[in-house]
Amino acid sequence: MFFHPMDFLIIIAFILAMWAQSRVKGSFQQGAKIQASSQITGVEVARKILDSEGLSNVKIELSRRGALSDHYDPSAKTVRLSEPVYRGSSLASLAVAAHEVGHAIQHANHYSMLVLRHRMFPVANLGSKIAPFLLIAGLLLDQSGVNLIGFGILLFAAAVLFQVVTLPVEYNASSRAKTKLLELGMITNQEERGVGKVLNAAALTYLASTLIAVLQLVKFIMIFNNRR
Repeated sequence: MFFHPMDFLIIIAFILAMWAQSRVKGSFQQGAKIQASSQITGVEVARKILDSEGLSNVKIELSRRGALSDHYDPSAKTVRLSEPVYRGSSLASLAVAAHEVGHAIQHANHYSMLVLRHRMFPVANLGSKIAPFLLIAGLLLDQSGVNLIGFGILLFAAAVLFQVVTLPVEYNASSRAKTKLLELGMITNQEERGVGKVLNAAALTYLASTLIAVLQLVKFIMIFNNRR
C-alpha cells in the first residue's frame, strides 16, 4: 500500500500527541509529589486569585468527572476542579487550579482570543461533527463528490481554526496562573519551575492536537485539488 508523505507526517504528529498526553500525566504525578511550601490547597488558590481580581461572583465546585477534568464553565461562571486539585496542596494542584482561574479572568476581561473562540464555537462544533461524513461521502463518489469534499473541507477548516485560536488562550491562561501564584505569594521563585513543568506539558497536548488537525486539513485540500 502506498503512503503519501503527508500520511507519515500525520502519523508522527499522532505519536507526538500520545507522547504529550503521557507527559501531562507524568508531569502532574511528579508535581503531585511536591508539596507547596505555602501548604495552600487548590480550592484556596482558586478563591484567592478570583477575589484578588474582584471576581467573588465566580463559583468553585468539585468536579465529579475524575482526574484532570478541571475546567472553567463560562456559562455558569464556575471553576470546576477535580478531587486531587481541589483538595491537594501540591505544585501540580496549584498549577492546574490557577490555570483554570486564568480562564475565568480572561472571561471577565473580555480577552480578545477567548471572545473569538466563543464566537467560533457553534460553527467549529458543527464542522467537527459533520465534516467527516461529508468528506467520506465525497471520497466514495466519483467526480460528483468534489463539491461535498469542498464543503467538508470548509467545515473542517472552521474546526481547525478553532483549535489554532485555542493555543494562545491556553498559553495566556498559564502565564496568568504563574504570575498570580507568585504575586500572591502562594509559591516561591524556586517552586515556579515545578509549576511551569506542569503547565508546559498541558500546553504541549494542545499544540500536538492542533498540528494533527492542520496536517489533516492540508491532506484533504490536496485530495480536493487532485479530484478537481
